[in-house]
Amino acid sequence: MDFGKLDDISKVDFTLPDDDYRTEKLFLDSAKSFKGKPEIYIGCAKWGRKDWIGKIYPKGTKEKDFLKIYAQNFNSIELNAVHYNIPSEKSLLSWKDAVGEDFKFFPKFYQGISHWKRLKEAEEVTETYLAAMQKLDGTLGDFFLQMHPTFTPKSFDVLEKYVKWLPKDAHVHLELRHPEWFANPSVKDELYHLLSENNVGFLITDAAGRRDVVHTMLTTPVAFIRFVGNGLHPTDYTRIDEWIIRMKKWLDGGLQKLYFFMHQHDELHSPVLVKYLIDKMNKECALNLQSPNIIEE
Repeated sequence: MDFGKLDDISKVDFTLPDDDYRTEKLFLDSAKSFKGKPEIYIGCAKWGRKDWIGKIYPKGTKEKDFLKIYAQNFNSIELNAVHYNIPSEKSLLSWKDAVGEDFKFFPKFYQGISHWKRLKEAEEVTETYLAAMQKLDGTLGDFFLQMHPTFTPKSFDVLEKYVKWLPKDAHVHLELRHPEWFANPSVKDELYHLLSENNVGFLITDAAGRRDVVHTMLTTPVAFIRFVGNGLHPTDYTRIDEWIIRMKKWLDGGLQKLYFFMHQHDELHSPVLVKYLIDKMNKECALNLQSPNIIEE
């Protein structure tokens, strides 16, 4: 993942922003009605990594068995492959059959919807995409809709029409990247009302070179976080430490679901950082999350 990549991160302020006032109100409302146990899913963005042989996958593991072993170490994956093509029913069923019943796939919207049509007259292809993803059955998690970086607030009316049309059972989280969505308070106000009123989440991306998209404006009591590390640089660990403090606060305050997916510019190191995150979350938040087995530290 190259989004937000910097050659020199020595001058980056990685401090997380304070919670948006709307997030605090949302948790107050959620805490009154939610009495269950939060759902937590943490994973990586890929499973087809040959360089994970000897790290996550035992030596001698065949590529056809990568997903099966990945699912023995993680409870979820950010499913980016479906962004480039809508997969066949055969592929989707094979993925579903390779994982356990408690495992979840979190699919990225097909690029024909988000990048080619840019949501204009995209209802038919969206219906085709969503219908295909239903083949994942009980292993299907929430979706995330990542818009093209040049998609600006000038297209708010297009976004509004599409969000209001989206099937309410689709459970979608929106990722925006153009700076204007974050720079203008009135735009953020409009966006908040649109998403919160239609039960669409506002995805958080934490990357070194784009600190503006590390917002804390949750529009539903679900946090979807995409974390982009820098090759196990020491700041990767201190950033994770700060996120754990924030996520503990949210979980204690009324957060109902938490999705956290690890990225690196070189994905080789992602499992190591996930293990660090999970082990420390288990300790600090009194959880019992599945921790991946790193064969070679």
